Amino acid sequence: MEHIKILMVDDHPIILEGYQNVLMATKQDNQTLYIDTANNCDTAVIMIERESKKYPYDVCFFDISLPGSEDGRYASGEDLALLAKRLMPRAKIVILTMFNETFRIHNIIKEIDPDGFLIKSDLTSMELADGFQQILKSPPYYSSTVSNYTKKRISSDIYVDDINRKILHLLSQGVKTKSLNEYIDISTSAIEKRKKQLKILFSIEDGKDESLLKEAREKGYL
Repeated sequence: MEHIKILMVDDHPIILEGYQNVLMATKQDNQTLYIDTANNCDTAVIMIERESKKYPYDVCFFDISLPGSEDGRYASGEDLALLAKRLMPRAKIVILTMFNETFRIHNIIKEIDPDGFLIKSDLTSMELADGFQQILKSPPYYSSTVSNYTKKRISSDIYVDDINRKILHLLSQGVKTKSLNEYIDISTSAIEKRKKQLKILFSIEDGKDESLLKEAREKGYL
């Protein structure tokens, strides 16, 4: 018997219930699934840190858009995926998201390199079931939108890394630039440099933080 321990993180309980029902209904006869769920970053961090010390998860599913942690350290499913990869290096990481822009897909593949990457608008019960089995046996598994992107992958090596995402998240929460180093362990001058790079990357002509945040939201980073 193959025992598979799973963590699913999404801020919509009805979606989590649907995922669980599909996997339980379509699992192979020799598979036993143990599924934990979380609706936000704080709960997910507790589960990942606790279980990594005892019985690590075999597969982790992360939605990208999640309520951030209260301490500001974790702002999205990307942050959780990076934590899971660090604490449970053998776990299969699966990203599920509504974001389907090539720029966003590029960033997730570049930073996380997930074992599974599913765009929710592509997803059917059968695709989730088939994808899950392939992720277990022969990853990676990409849904159609991601597969099409990888075939004509953009050449740009510029992407929004973990620190830049935290800067964007904190600015969107109203934290002033001069106070960002209270949450991120780099100097104010380094933060200013990163902000300038972000404004160039997002083609912000007026130089305003408000314009940067607006563009970041439209591209799915907030």
